[in-house]
Amino acid sequence: MKFTILALTLVTGLLQQSSFAKPLIEQQIVERINQGLQQSTDTLQQVVNINSGTLNFEGVKEVADVFIAQFDAIGFDTQWVDGSEFNRAGHLVASYGTKGPKILMIGHLDTVFAKSDDFQRYQTLDNGFVAGPGIIDMKGGDVIILSALKALKGLNLLENVSVRVVMTGDEESSGRPLSLSKKAIIDAAKWADIALGFENADSNIKTAVVARRGSVGWQLNVEGRAAHSSQIFSEKVGYGAIFETARILNEFRENLVGVGNLSFNPGIIVGGTQINVQPQNATAGAFGKSNVVAKEVSVRGGIRALSLQELTDAQKVMQEIVAENLAHTSARLTFSEGYPPMSPTDNNYKLLSMYSDISESLGYGKVSPVNPRNAGAADISFAADHVDMAMDGLGLMGAGAHTKGEVADMSSFAKNMHKAAILIYRIGESELD
Repeated sequence: MKFTILALTLVTGLLQQSSFAKPLIEQQIVERINQGLQQSTDTLQQVVNINSGTLNFEGVKEVADVFIAQFDAIGFDTQWVDGSEFNRAGHLVASYGTKGPKILMIGHLDTVFAKSDDFQRYQTLDNGFVAGPGIIDMKGGDVIILSALKALKGLNLLENVSVRVVMTGDEESSGRPLSLSKKAIIDAAKWADIALGFENADSNIKTAVVARRGSVGWQLNVEGRAAHSSQIFSEKVGYGAIFETARILNEFRENLVGVGNLSFNPGIIVGGTQINVQPQNATAGAFGKSNVVAKEVSVRGGIRALSLQELTDAQKVMQEIVAENLAHTSARLTFSEGYPPMSPTDNNYKLLSMYSDISESLGYGKVSPVNPRNAGAADISFAADHVDMAMDGLGLMGAGAHTKGEVADMSSFAKNMHKAAILIYRIGESELD
C-alpha cells in the first residue's frame, strides 16, 4: 500500500525546523559509517579490480558475489536473477523487512570497460582522488548502498522500513527485450513507495536528480537510384541517397533544435553504392566511387526527451520530414525501444528537499536539482513511474565516467553514505504505511 505523501511532507517540515540540532541517533549513524569506512574502501577496491564490462558475464557475476556475501551477512535475503533470457549476466536482488515504507535502492554491477581494456585497476592518486574503471559509474554507488544499510542494520534502525536493493548487470548495455532485462527493477518499483538511485549523475555533491531524460535509438535507411554521376539531378536519376539523407538530417536540425529539453544525435552514418552495417559491434563499411550516384545510406542515432509527450511530438515531426522525399529516393525511419523519461514531479522535489535538509544538518550544504540535460539515462527511469517519489544521483562523485580518466573524489564517499543512511532512517521514523 502506497504511503501518504501528505503525512511525509508534514514530517519533513517538522524535521526541517530542528535540522541543525542533529539528533543523537543521527550522530550515531554517522559514527557507525565512519567506523566502517576502511572496510567500505576495501570493498570498493575489491570490486573495482574485478573487470565487469557488460559482456563479461563471469566478471559481472563475480562482482555480484562480493555484494551477495555482505548482504547475506547482515540478514538480507539475496537472489541472483539469471540473465540468459535477455543475453546478459543477470541481476542481484537483496531484500529486508516486511513493514513500513518500502524503499527501492538501485545500482548496477557492469561497466563500459571490456575485459580486454588496459584500464583495469584501482589506483590511489593525490589529493584524495582514486582512479579505476567504473569507480563512480557506479561501483562507488553500490558500496554506498551497502555501507548505509550495514550501518542502519548494526544500529537496529532498519526495522521501520522495508528495503529492496536491485543491482543490474546490464545498465551500460541493456539486454533485449527490455521487458525481460528491466523486469527486476520494474517489479521492485511496483512494490516500492520510494526509489533511490545511486548513479553519480553530474558528479556534483551539491546536486541530485529529480528528472532524467529518456533515451531512444533511431535508424534511418535511405535509398536512391545508382547511376553515373553525370546524370545526378536529372529527371531520370534524381538526387541519390546521400543528398536525400543530408536533406533529412538538416531538416531534423532546423525543426527540432531548441525544442524543450529535446536533443538528438546521428552517431554513425555510412553510404555509397553498397553498404554493410553491423549493429552488434557498432561498425559499418561501404563501397562507392566519386563518379557513381550513391544507392544506399544508413544512419543510426539517439534521441533524448524529458517527457513522453516531448518524445512523441519529436517522432511525429521526424517522420513527416522523412516522408517528403527528393526525386527517386525513399527513406524509412524506425525507433527502437529505450529508456523512458523520469519526469519531474512535485513529490520528487519533496524528496529532494528532505535529502537537502539532511545534507545541511550534517554541514555539507544544500542539494539542488540537476539540470536534466546534464544527466544521462539510467535504470531509475524504469522505476520512476511506478513509485510515489524518486531521486537519483546519490552515488560517489568524481569525473571522467566512461573514460580511462575516470576518477573518484573520495571526500564524497562517506558524506553520501551519511546522507543516504539518515534519509532511510527519517523515512522509517515517519511511521507511514
